[in-house]
Amino acid sequence: MTRKTLDTGRVIECAAELVDTEGFDALTLTRVAAELGVRQPALYRHVDSYDALIRSLGLRAREILAGRLADAAIGLAGDDAVRAMGVAWRGMVHDHPGQYAATDRYPCAGDAELKAAVERVVHVLGQALAAYGLTADDQVHVARSLRSAFHGFSHLEEGDGHPHPLDLDETFDHLLNLLCAGINAVTGPATESRRRQLEDRTQ
Repeated sequence: MTRKTLDTGRVIECAAELVDTEGFDALTLTRVAAELGVRQPALYRHVDSYDALIRSLGLRAREILAGRLADAAIGLAGDDAVRAMGVAWRGMVHDHPGQYAATDRYPCAGDAELKAAVERVVHVLGQALAAYGLTADDQVHVARSLRSAFHGFSHLEEGDGHPHPLDLDETFDHLLNLLCAGINAVTGPATESRRRQLEDRTQ
């Protein structure tokens, strides 16, 4: 019998494939061990516990998400960037539903690595908003708002939380229109505030 070698990456990869194909509720250490062809105790050399595995999946999901958002926004600005990132967010959840679900299953509070992963997502969103001319504070507020909107829609869609028969693609387009209109509504005041700040510095 060939001895199977494991590492942390292989365990997490196996768990990721399992939750994405069969759903988050299918994830157990026993099932992961069976998929890898080892006994469950062998996993503890690479993951401390079931909760630790969930944490790793949540971290991995946020890394994938941040990468997709950054790729989607390359060469784009303003409304085009917002729309592209919204589509990328929704696409990531569609492609990796189980891993994305893990982001809600383990708290970020007190966990510096998870908090940094969340901040990277917000940072990527914020960077793509530069063309709007927002103040630094408004850029953060808008980035957080986009995160909340994209997460909320995707979470409800994945959980069949939109039972009305109207097409969900059209609903998502409406959401993007509302978000872009909202950002543009605060762009004017933000630009004026920045102009005044620059004037004050030159006086």
